[in-house]
Amino acid sequence: MKYKKYFRKSSIKNIAEGNLFLKEINKINPKTFFEIGIFQGVLAKNVCDLMFNNHGLNFKYYGVDIFETDEIYKNEIAPSLKINNPLKRLYFKYIKKYNPYSIEAVEDLLKDYKNNIKLIKGNSNTALKDINIKNIDLIFIDGGHDYNTVKNDLNFSKKIISQNGTILCDDYNLTYAEGVKKAIDEFIKENACKHQILLERFVKINL
Repeated sequence: MKYKKYFRKSSIKNIAEGNLFLKEINKINPKTFFEIGIFQGVLAKNVCDLMFNNHGLNFKYYGVDIFETDEIYKNEIAPSLKINNPLKRLYFKYIKKYNPYSIEAVEDLLKDYKNNIKLIKGNSNTALKDINIKNIDLIFIDGGHDYNTVKNDLNFSKKIISQNGTILCDDYNLTYAEGVKKAIDEFIKENACKHQILLERFVKINL
């Protein structure tokens, strides 16, 4: 599988890095995937394509994101939502007629898998409390980058992960959001987790 950008913004900007990341996901070979921090849905689409390639329609994808640009979320250090490419601005304004960072836009991108996905709109600090699922094979954490948010997302992941499941955390070495590394290091120490740093930015955690 090759990583595709689908004409949208993504936290994974380098195709080679995206391909390596997909290889790591393929090694785990999940049938259930939970993503915290969907952004414009590029990783979600790549993961769903990968799971479909491996399992047909016998897979499930869950994702949660704020899907809003409200000023109250500025401390979460989200990716820039500004569209710099003029062709993309025209495409989303006049052809798609929606904001690419919206739940409707991500649903459209994932429409081939509409029966396999569940998107949840809300801040993970509160939205995750109402989610009642278990035995997720792979959880990818790339939501809010505040220390408390990352710690909350990790503790939630511990509750829903399968016995042999994996948690992948993004932006471990993000210098302008040091709370990410602090939260991950504390979680690993508190739970005596086996872990591995991948591609100098991701942390693979096995409980």
